[in-house]
Amino acid sequence: MSRGRRRCRRWVEMLPLATSYHPNIPINGVVALRIEEIEALRLVDFIGLSQHEAAIKMGVSQKSLWNDLKSARFKIADAIINGKAIHITGGNYILRR
Repeated sequence: MSRGRRRCRRWVEMLPLATSYHPNIPINGVVALRIEEIEALRLVDFIGLSQHEAAIKMGVSQKSLWNDLKSARFKIADAIINGKAIHITGGNYILRR
């Protein structure tokens, strides 16, 4: 069974220092963020690049960047609103050194 198109690798400039966050209440589940979703957040929401500029830096289309960004924002909102832990792991990326 096909699961759709294979995700292309994204260029990532840095790995996050912390890879998990936990609420100060009993955990109500876990949200898994991929490294490339964190990179999209870092470039657009933290550094302030446009989605076009961020997509170029990551070596993907603007649509792919938007999908990563939208997914990351939803997962973080879900974790905050519903008291879930966040674990940052995995993905399909190349670390730019």
